[in-house]
Amino acid sequence: MSHPAPSISHIGFLTPGNYPDEDPLAGLEQTLQLLEYGEQRGFDSAWVRQRHLEPGISSASAFLAAATQRTRHIELGTAVIPIGYESPYRLAEDLATVDVLSKGRLNIGLSAGRPLHADLIGPLAFDGDWENHDFSHQRVLRFADNLRGTYVGDQDTVIKTPFGPQRPRLQPYAKGLIDRIWYGGGSLRSAAWAGRSGFNLLIGNVTTGEETDDFFVAQSRQLETYRASGGDTRRVALGRVIVPFDSADAVTRKRYTDYAAGRYERTLSPQGERRTLFARDLVGTSADILERLHADPILPYVSEFRLELPYEFHDEEYRQILHDFVTNIAPELGWKAAPVLRRAAS
Repeated sequence: MSHPAPSISHIGFLTPGNYPDEDPLAGLEQTLQLLEYGEQRGFDSAWVRQRHLEPGISSASAFLAAATQRTRHIELGTAVIPIGYESPYRLAEDLATVDVLSKGRLNIGLSAGRPLHADLIGPLAFDGDWENHDFSHQRVLRFADNLRGTYVGDQDTVIKTPFGPQRPRLQPYAKGLIDRIWYGGGSLRSAAWAGRSGFNLLIGNVTTGEETDDFFVAQSRQLETYRASGGDTRRVALGRVIVPFDSADAVTRKRYTDYAAGRYERTLSPQGERRTLFARDLVGTSADILERLHADPILPYVSEFRLELPYEFHDEEYRQILHDFVTNIAPELGWKAAPVLRRAAS
């Protein structure tokens, strides 16, 4: 079955930000340098995961604050921050600060629900009866409200500051950041909610199988639901795990192929009680990957594409993957580098 040709105008990449447990600085520095490399190669955005209790980025806001000073024009994003562990107000302060430092380049990806490792982290993060804590979508809405720049209290409410009386609101106010909130959707319910709430949508290579065992059918329905629920004018970014090996040596090619083979079985049927569906990793030559991408039924209906880098690889391998993707694959999806970048590279 043929699909319309893709027309991708924005490419990004998602990096796990791993580091050796005994040397976190080395890994974090390598990830900052990878973001610089991605900017030099012409990527439009770079996204980082936020994970807890693992040797990876545990504070996306702190890490991206550093990244704002190491990059100039590439958009920066969090994919995703589990908001269950966060104060909607304090997180808004932190991320507004990052956006101001970046001069308006920040994208905020969020997820709701009971966060991972809650049994271990809950007693450390919360006071009192955290088991009945609000982990719902409502926390995301509270977070968004804090970014709108509305004043706290009524029109007569003022606070004393070193600069004199002032009407209070969250500081700094990052104009436009409210429009750069993304929700990590993976079900019909979350897709509909994101559309109704006016958030952009992140979809990737993991989703929930609802009345189907077919990954692409499930994700197509979610995208249709999002569009029909108010997200028809919002941004949608599609993520896929892609590992081209055109410029890799034979040993690295085998490593990539073995990696994909070890994850293939999980793609054959729904996994667990939530019937989680996984897309196959796209590993091979750029020509092979393009053939499979052109058969992806979701791709023609989005204009933003996100290359998801695997957890298990090394810095030089990430660079090779980014190079091959932006050189051999992205242009065949309709993407063109910004003119200023083409001039800089010439």
